[in-house]
Amino acid sequence: MSDIVIEKNVGLPKERNKNKYPYLEMEIGDSFFVENGKLGLICNLNYRMLKLHAKRYIARSEATGVRVWRTE
Repeated sequence: MSDIVIEKNVGLPKERNKNKYPYLEMEIGDSFFVENGKLGLICNLNYRMLKLHAKRYIARSEATGVRVWRTE
């Protein structure tokens, strides 16, 4: 057999916040800036927020990073 032990009554770990950006605290018209951010990564996060929370965001490159606005 295997060396894997089945354990009972082990609690689940606390849910961790995977998103380090303030998407859910934003109101329409608010923005935040990500220093040295990658536009492609931020656009993927924006899409995820649309699918999970039905809130729309747009990102644009600026001189030293990426700015994100909440639009809906």
